[in-house]
Amino acid sequence: MFEGVFPALITPFQRNAGKDLDVDGLRSNITFLLQSGVHGLVPCGSTGESATLSSAEHEKVVEVTLEEAGGKVPVLAGTGSNNTSEAIRFTKAAKDAGADGVLVISPYYNKPNRSGLVKHYTALADLDIPVVIYNIPGRTGQNLAPELIAELANHPNIVGVKEASGDINQISSIIELTLDNDFSVISGDDGMTLPILSLGGDGVISVAANIVPKPMIEMYDAAKKGDYETARSIHYKLAPLIKALFVETNPVPIKKATEMRGMAAGPVRLPLDEASQTTVEKLQEVLTHYD
Repeated sequence: MFEGVFPALITPFQRNAGKDLDVDGLRSNITFLLQSGVHGLVPCGSTGESATLSSAEHEKVVEVTLEEAGGKVPVLAGTGSNNTSEAIRFTKAAKDAGADGVLVISPYYNKPNRSGLVKHYTALADLDIPVVIYNIPGRTGQNLAPELIAELANHPNIVGVKEASGDINQISSIIELTLDNDFSVISGDDGMTLPILSLGGDGVISVAANIVPKPMIEMYDAAKKGDYETARSIHYKLAPLIKALFVETNPVPIKKATEMRGMAAGPVRLPLDEASQTTVEKLQEVLTHYD
């Protein structure tokens, strides 16, 4: 259902004492991405600092994204939480606002057992909106096994997974186990996008696409056409930037890089802090190679 290049949107903040939402900046960034030809938008994920957004801010970011998208591309709203009740509330709000689907991170900190995970995702899918599971063990402390994802894929509203386990064998197994389902396997790691596409994956929810959407789209298009020589060339051209964007915790480097590109970004919110001088210098070095 969801395929292509979906930027994981940063949430711009103002450089004031409250670090308030920069709504105009968010609109401007989305306009740039739409003009660049992205296939969809993902507000309020971890790249969007969803963990430090208030409920009102969370809903506002989703609403603004939907307004700017204007039905041109699907909006996959981040609505995850380690509290099922809160995830249900965010998911209902996204559905009411008109989101095309929701991206739901595996509950962090709690480390739920298998039956708890099934009930958590089922409760959200039963709200009758397409759900994409987000598996990122590095942030949640728990990996979702391919067999569990395949079981969840049997629910008609659980339509995909954003895979950021970093385990290509696991990702291959997920694709294999869900071949009979209308199920999207989406890269959650920019550097793994081309390998995942080569296995039959459907796209990427991308950090780098905030600032270099066109090369990401060109790599995706080439891979889908079977032109892996071109896709590999773009992959290796993007590799230094992608590495630089993850030298500190995401989204610290991407917000600084976005600001360097003259786009709306602003500060990160505590407990994240501003990029180190070493990171700034690295970003300055690599960004000179991208138009």
